[in-house]
Amino acid sequence: MRAVVTGGAGFIGSTLADTLVARGDEVHVVDDLSAGGREHVPEGAALHVLDVREPLADALGDVRPEIVFHLAAQIDVRRSVADPTADALANVVGTINVLEAANRYGAQVVLASTGGAIYGECTHPASEDDPRLPVSPYGTSKLAAEEYLATWNRLHGTRHVALRLGNVYGPRQDPHGEAGVVAIFLSRIRDGKSATIFGDGSQTRDYVAVADVVRAFVAAVGAQGGVFNVGTGVETSVRELWHACREVTGIDAEAVHEEPRAGELQRSSLDPARAERVLGWRAELGLPEGLRRTWEWIREE
Repeated sequence: MRAVVTGGAGFIGSTLADTLVARGDEVHVVDDLSAGGREHVPEGAALHVLDVREPLADALGDVRPEIVFHLAAQIDVRRSVADPTADALANVVGTINVLEAANRYGAQVVLASTGGAIYGECTHPASEDDPRLPVSPYGTSKLAAEEYLATWNRLHGTRHVALRLGNVYGPRQDPHGEAGVVAIFLSRIRDGKSATIFGDGSQTRDYVAVADVVRAFVAAVGAQGGVFNVGTGVETSVRELWHACREVTGIDAEAVHEEPRAGELQRSSLDPARAERVLGWRAELGLPEGLRRTWEWIREE
């Protein structure tokens, strides 16, 4: 298939592009390179240096995609609080531009959305029908992007899909941002430095390996639309994650505790039952193996 991957020079997007190229698909990466790296674009994929905040339909005229995997986004929660307008331009206006381009060429859109930031505080693994209570502009902008997909499906008879991702980790994750706690922990261990745990470390997240996430994107192709959680359904505390990182590296590193960050969720996990039932997808890579693969990559960086 002719596939466009927006944000395809980033962590998840470039891993997806790798898989698509290996499958023999015609792959076009759209990225403004503000966060992603040109070196992450796989050989065999064409790079188009474009900003999704600008109209894309004319620029993709030579590509005429059949599928658009939309991963380009502003993903920093703190940045969204500091500048919600910039967050909305990237995540809402950017999604509209992708939808308009896809509509011109009859392409399906598969959107990378977010689970924890949309559901808010979870007392159990959240299902797609649970209340959506975002506590940051980032969560709200992603929820708005999902609603635009649903509107296009009703308005144009399209079958666009939104995937609400858990906390994705794996090789190629940036250890210098707030969204990459696994990469941060492992890189601190590699460098012989202490890691920081905010609060007592009891806050939980649903950590899902990037290899499994990529399989979910591929599984969504051809689906009849809708929203699907992409997670494991398993809660892991930050404290448990730190111990697991030390175990996989075999290094007895130290962590220091700092004051909790304002607005941070205490519990977050996703119920993946709908994705398994409808898409035939479920997470296969357990945390120990996923951490082992990530450590192998971090150690070579």
